[in-house]
Amino acid sequence: MALIVFNDNGIYCPRADVYIDPWKAVEKALITHGHADHARYGHTVYLTHKDAAPAIQHRIPKAFIQTVEYGEVLVENGVQFSFHPAGHIPGSSQIRVEYKGEVWVISGDYKIEEDGISQAFEAVRCHHFITESTFGMPIYHWPKPSIVHAEIDQWWRDNRENGITSVLCSYSLGKAQRLLHHLNSDIGPIFTAPTTEELNRVLRQQGIRLPETTPIQSVRDLKELKGAIIMCPSSFLTEEWQQKLGPISTAFASGWMGVRGKGRMASYDRGFILSDHADWEGLNWAVRQTEAENIYVTHGFKKTLARWLREKGLNAHTVDTLYEGAGEKED
Repeated sequence: MALIVFNDNGIYCPRADVYIDPWKAVEKALITHGHADHARYGHTVYLTHKDAAPAIQHRIPKAFIQTVEYGEVLVENGVQFSFHPAGHIPGSSQIRVEYKGEVWVISGDYKIEEDGISQAFEAVRCHHFITESTFGMPIYHWPKPSIVHAEIDQWWRDNRENGITSVLCSYSLGKAQRLLHHLNSDIGPIFTAPTTEELNRVLRQQGIRLPETTPIQSVRDLKELKGAIIMCPSSFLTEEWQQKLGPISTAFASGWMGVRGKGRMASYDRGFILSDHADWEGLNWAVRQTEAENIYVTHGFKKTLARWLREKGLNAHTVDTLYEGAGEKED
């Protein structure tokens, strides 16, 4: 019996009868983090890291969630499971699976750079490593985050001096809080869209430091927004809101901004290259650190990364999942 298999429901451990980040409803699901494509509705039991649980509970109020600490070992029918930091967002995990000396690591989503709010990525040695490849092409290379955060502050400062409202779009869980954590709140007031503010509240309750923010729905006079910055998901920025706000400058913080002209991303005034996923160098570094004999490359530019790894002498395979192609995630 294989320790880990891929079936129609997702990544499965038959001996323990559990799934990791399944994309269909199952009885027992080990969840790497709270983003909707990994923590889906309908599972009977969710098992995740304690810092990932609040966001999952917020998104899926009726979910029955059990939690673990990093490094804590759980045993199911002789199979050992443990969660290890993935650095993707707060509470995100790689899941280590061991049985009779055979070790697999399912990485979920991960990034190598420390972001100030997430537990830093931990390389875990194994025989089999399942890796994402969202940005698995050599063209994706991230600048230093400190440079990007300084660019964002300067963009906002320049807009404020010119009486322009700054609108910074990003994913509401993880990315928004990362941006807020590094934003210079001395520049001016910070307003938030409802979904962003809800998740700010969830993460603040976990002890993550964020500057003061004001929900935009509480604003009585839109003149208050002049020169301020608004943090929101891209879905918030409708034509109606753009007309209400008056003079604005829009920006998007994402790894996709590394290639201007990519679909709807091209419609923003500014693009800031900041991703919660590993870039090309980061993916390759993570793979090397595992010292794995077999690499399984999932969603994203999987063929490109797998071919490159084989050229480097590694036994790399592509795996079809529910999430095919590079996608348009706000990462």
